[in-house]
Amino acid sequence: MTFSPKHPVTSLTALREIIPAPTSIRVLNKDMDHLNDLARAFIGLSPFAVLSTCGSDGVIATSPRGDTPGSTKIHDDRTLFLPDRLGNHRLDSFENILANPNVGLLFIVPGHTETLRITGQAQILRDPEVLELLAYNGRLPDLALAISVSRVFMHCSKAFVRSALWNTETWPARRSAPTLAQWAAEAAPSELNLEQIQAMHDADAKERLY
Repeated sequence: MTFSPKHPVTSLTALREIIPAPTSIRVLNKDMDHLNDLARAFIGLSPFAVLSTCGSDGVIATSPRGDTPGSTKIHDDRTLFLPDRLGNHRLDSFENILANPNVGLLFIVPGHTETLRITGQAQILRDPEVLELLAYNGRLPDLALAISVSRVFMHCSKAFVRSALWNTETWPARRSAPTLAQWAAEAAPSELNLEQIQAMHDADAKERLY
């Protein structure tokens, strides 16, 4: 049954009647248009980011990007380089960027409850000097993203505090959540059993990182 809301919010006026516009100078003026020293330090410590893109058809891709801290390189105050490591070859994010270069990035530092949000425009690169800069143990990525920064700000800690994300006592038992192997077995049935699919995924995660 299709959900039909009884009280949709369909205008900015209606939205602001419920949640008034911010009045704090710290909230209103926290955006920057460049990577200052604080942003550089945060990105240098971050091993994990989330990349959001949107294609010409309006379909959004939100992709996790994990690497060693410092793997995202800052070229200048308005440009950063993001390596593209081995993946599943779907290229959802890259296909979106070819149609619509606008992207969003959320950088996360383990144990830290604030995050760094960046928006800008991305280009797909294969420039040798950039790929060499992003190499890991001599292995160059096939491609990289150059992101021209237009907006930078630090996001408050409430989401991480409410979720207790870094509190290990709240974590579920390992693999109690559905796994990619379970998803693959249901979405794309094959002659392989679940244990075989899980073994393939475990090997891929171990052997195809770079």
